[in-house]
Amino acid sequence: MKYIQRLFLALALVLGSLAAPAWAGDTDPLFINLTTDEPHRASMGLTFGQHQHENGHPLTIFLNDKGVLLGAKAHADKYAAQQKMLEALMKQGAVVLVCPMCMKHYGVAEADLLPGLQPSNRKLSGDALFSGNTRSLTW
Repeated sequence: MKYIQRLFLALALVLGSLAAPAWAGDTDPLFINLTTDEPHRASMGLTFGQHQHENGHPLTIFLNDKGVLLGAKAHADKYAAQQKMLEALMKQGAVVLVCPMCMKHYGVAEADLLPGLQPSNRKLSGDALFSGNTRSLTW
């Protein structure tokens, strides 16, 4: 009986690996869900995104939950390095979306966002997240 179970498990693993390769294509998009306001963790996510963007992967960063504070001019002293990273990424063609519900919750007005940051909506975030072969990571 154990032999049959092992055989089925091996067969399932082989067929599964053939059906959906785990590696990303050379230009698969990357969607980074950045939920943290902790500077080091935010820098880790932004740096990873920058490296992948430089490797040819279109990049969307979604500032979500406390991550919206990174994009607020009012917090420029605390997040100066991260704001420079966001600005550089946008200049290189990355898209930065900001959660409007989170903006409201944390008291961030649209006028307080860095230039180029876009308050998101379900279409913008959905189009970026569900675009063909998009990979998603969260920090």
